[in-house]
Amino acid sequence: MSTRFQKPLAYASLALSMTLVGVYVALCKPLVAVIPVFLLAWMRFGIAAVAMASWIKKPADEAPIDRRTRVFLFLESFLGNFLFSICMLYGISMTSTVSAGVILSAIPATSALMGWYFLKEKMNGRMWLSVALAATGLALLTLAKAPPHSPDAASTEAPVNMLLGNLLVFGAVLCESAFVVIGKRLSATISPKRIAAIINLNGFALSTPMGLYVAWQFDFGAVNITAWGLLVFYALAASVWMVWLWMTGLKTIPASQAGVFAVMLPLTTALIGIVGFGESFSALQALAFGLALLSLVLATLPSGPNLGLPNQTKNTTA
Repeated sequence: MSTRFQKPLAYASLALSMTLVGVYVALCKPLVAVIPVFLLAWMRFGIAAVAMASWIKKPADEAPIDRRTRVFLFLESFLGNFLFSICMLYGISMTSTVSAGVILSAIPATSALMGWYFLKEKMNGRMWLSVALAATGLALLTLAKAPPHSPDAASTEAPVNMLLGNLLVFGAVLCESAFVVIGKRLSATISPKRIAAIINLNGFALSTPMGLYVAWQFDFGAVNITAWGLLVFYALAASVWMVWLWMTGLKTIPASQAGVFAVMLPLTTALIGIVGFGESFSALQALAFGLALLSLVLATLPSGPNLGLPNQTKNTTA
């Protein structure tokens, strides 16, 4: 591939990856209403394992996986796939949508900070400003989703439950940020397709005990054809397309810069609400969109010779 198009394609991969996350987060709500969380996770990983069966084989030009890399692969799956899904689904069920959205706006900042701290990636003033704009824009966007005093499905929950829900959502933020940083290390030695297949199999193994337990008592006949279709889309988007696109982008873009593309997650979810479900679009929402898009422009402008080169992370430790 020509180096002229390498970065633009990497940016497009990262943006599309997080857009897919925003889509399936919005559309999997009907699934959670009819399928228990652990059973949903187990079936998601199982469907994706079948879809990626041919991706698991080691390419001839790829080095064998050592013990340290196996540990990173497990952590990538446990934190970025399994634990992120559990924290997110249970957290949103215990707190308000507005609170969860504001907390999720910290993903770009925490991703950039983890890349800076663990991978020793350079963070210039422009990148710090980009992170700040992304976080501010997403906070405004989520605060603008509903009037300050409108009744929310979770607003009547006990304060202790809401606090626990907020902590779970923040746990999901940390998991997603760890996914970004660990993925950068893995993408340097393993192909994106194989990473996706391996961490999905780990997720399937982790969710099997609880998945089987819940499945034994679940009435599968109560699930309609629409829900089954959404389940297949959720499995392919979450475990196959999203991971492959993200790892493809990370082969070129540093984790501190890639983390800013997490703004696409809540932006996409909000757009689905506005376009698909007829939610209002206020001036505050427009300002939030503008700030988030400006953060992407700052993050993707051509950088100097000392920012974001892959060899900067070559000799670092996680």
